[in-house]
Amino acid sequence: MSDKSFMHGSGESYSGIVPTKQPNKSEESPAEDVEGRPLTKENTRQPNPHRTQSRENGPSGLERVREVAKQNGKLKFTALLHHVSIDLLRVSYYSLKKKAAPGVDGMTWEEYGKDLEERLSDLHGRIHRGAYRAQPSRRVWIPKADGRQRPLGIAALEDKVVQSAVGAVLNQIWEEDFLGFSYGFRPERGQQDALDALWVGLVSKKVNWVIDLDIRSFFDKLQHEWLVRFVEHRIGDQRMVRLIQKWLKAGVMEKGQWSETKEGSPQGSVISPILANLYLHYVLDLWVEQWRKKRAYGDVIVVRYADDAVLGFEHRVEAERFLEELRERLGKFGLELHPEKTRLIEFGRYAAGRREKRGEGKPETFQFLGFTHICGTNYQTGNFTVHRRTIGKRMAAKLKEIRAKLRQRMHDHLSGSLKWLQQVVRGYFQYHAIPGNWARMKAFRNDVLRIWFQALRRRSQRSRLNWERFKERLGALLPPLQLMQPYPSVRFDAKHPNIRGRNRVR
Repeated sequence: MSDKSFMHGSGESYSGIVPTKQPNKSEESPAEDVEGRPLTKENTRQPNPHRTQSRENGPSGLERVREVAKQNGKLKFTALLHHVSIDLLRVSYYSLKKKAAPGVDGMTWEEYGKDLEERLSDLHGRIHRGAYRAQPSRRVWIPKADGRQRPLGIAALEDKVVQSAVGAVLNQIWEEDFLGFSYGFRPERGQQDALDALWVGLVSKKVNWVIDLDIRSFFDKLQHEWLVRFVEHRIGDQRMVRLIQKWLKAGVMEKGQWSETKEGSPQGSVISPILANLYLHYVLDLWVEQWRKKRAYGDVIVVRYADDAVLGFEHRVEAERFLEELRERLGKFGLELHPEKTRLIEFGRYAAGRREKRGEGKPETFQFLGFTHICGTNYQTGNFTVHRRTIGKRMAAKLKEIRAKLRQRMHDHLSGSLKWLQQVVRGYFQYHAIPGNWARMKAFRNDVLRIWFQALRRRSQRSRLNWERFKERLGALLPPLQLMQPYPSVRFDAKHPNIRGRNRVR
């Protein structure tokens, strides 16, 4: 397939020099959504944390880039590297995790900061005269919930700083292009927003079939040639393009051995999520949006978070045709659907009744962003709803991790273990304590208490601590069980007031 079929630009260019005063436009950008909603404010210009003072007190350089990108979706930017300033590099440095593991250079955040201004000045000079060289990522393996291991690439600290700064510049442009149903690793968007959008789409639209989509080893199979082409659709500054190519070709180090990376982008690097979103924007998102507008005659909803996506269809024949055409589409770009994790299931307000008539039992469930989604009914109204429960295997893995940590801290001072455990439980509740998940959260808290009780009893063979006394004195100090997230429709309507009450299935 030719590159022209994906061109988002028309040859126009932007040198980065614009008048200080820009027209004050208040129209909303066309952020697409799960149900193809009208225009929303989802992708309007966000406040820029890198704003600097100017003599005109006007918008900063990055804000002007975003404004121009918003006004002209076909424009190609030919001068961007000058936005990678020492100020932006400093902001990028402070945005990094202070306790993150070092890369191949062994440089920690604290050590780099000892001579920060000198280092940033030297780094800035090397970037702008073309002397900057990307270092290979250090490969580590982390366990997954299913027992397998996931490869991570830990970049050198200096590479993280540059990637963060370059990403901040490029996102000013790409955020105006990305569609509304893409939620992963984007400003002002998170997993709960994706879960809200999915719930609203499943409940309010005519969804009878669901495709649980998983792209097999996406980050490992990402094609460098195609990625560079996608970058160049909007980025005409070859200095920025070469920076991205340097990171892609830097390779990985594992056990002292360097290996070349001819495809893929290391998971764990700062720039990888941004590049992944760009790749899927052209390969998947734009194609899906055109497919549901031109090929579908029933309702179609879409929610994507990174390389995981869920699509809902009104008609089975359309879902099957979409899945077949999607396999062909992904194959052209070196990608494939995971044969076991990608499923087409009957799901929706009529699924339970239809399956009961056929003698097939309850509707199947699917998993997305840590939750199992289940067809159910509202206990108050009796209407169809989607129940969401924490994935059992994920919760078991978390409890196993807590047990192992408490064993390591067995002889630590009680106050230290208590403070750590409070943070763990509070963080877990912050994500998982959603409406309808009360039973799972209650079980989680009780299991944490029992694990902690057993760990304390092992500290001494003469321990007189019994269960009742433990619950009364120590158990009460853990965060109480309470809902930490609102109902999905409430938050969704608050963020998207333009569509409140519209296109809802009654």
